[in-house]
Amino acid sequence: MLKAAVLAVALTAATMSIAQTADAKKALVAKVLQLQQPGIESLARTLTEQPAMQLLQQAGLALQRLPAERRETLGREIEADVRKYMEETTPIVRERAVKLAPTTIGKLIDERFTEEELRQIVALLESPVNRKFQALAGEMQRAIGQPLVAESRPEVEVKLRALEASVSRRLAPPPASPASAAPRAPATKPSASTAKKPA
Repeated sequence: MLKAAVLAVALTAATMSIAQTADAKKALVAKVLQLQQPGIESLARTLTEQPAMQLLQQAGLALQRLPAERRETLGREIEADVRKYMEETTPIVRERAVKLAPTTIGKLIDERFTEEELRQIVALLESPVNRKFQALAGEMQRAIGQPLVAESRPEVEVKLRALEASVSRRLAPPPASPASAAPRAPATKPSASTAKKPA
């Protein structure tokens, strides 16, 4: 009887320890997701922007075929529509991304990392050095972006002009064939001398 009681106490303690470990790991996964939320929100913004940017590119091509006086007005109207789309859609996608994160990213993190590894990840993400490095990301992009654009502009512009010319040729209406372009001579009636006389 005493053995059974000791075994039951040991089993209860082990079960409680496992539950506490699982709870601690869940809390660590939630902390990692919280620290990664800006990246998740950025992904949502990018996914929202992509179709809008593609639509703007298509609209830009279509606008080139319109008379100049209509292009500017329509261009501004289309840009306003895209801004409205972004303002209305980005919060929806961002909210859904944050809501999905625990069952998608969180599940992967929970499966692939131990509790100790998660503690190390949290420590790394929360470290002042990492935060300082992450805060520098925008400045680093600008630092390389400006000279990169300046150095590659001549070659890129040549290729971009060639691409634009190629796309314009493809979008232009086909040229008229020489036969259809030449004016047709009016149909002539046979002259009286060449017409057959009835017998």
